[in-house]
Amino acid sequence: MIQRVYRGTLLALYQISLAVGILLMPLALVANRAGVTLPIHRLIDRLDSAYEGVKEP
Repeated sequence: MIQRVYRGTLLALYQISLAVGILLMPLALVANRAGVTLPIHRLIDRLDSAYEGVKEP
């Protein structure tokens, strides 16, 4: 049961991080022109790895 909650929470966090990444796209493009990169891809990669690492019941 706890594993289902954990997996569901990871899925929700992953989806929220994707939405934040999409919403920050204009800011990321402006920052990229200034030579700065936003590390949102690292967050998404970590959440994806964590979600894929959880065993299905």
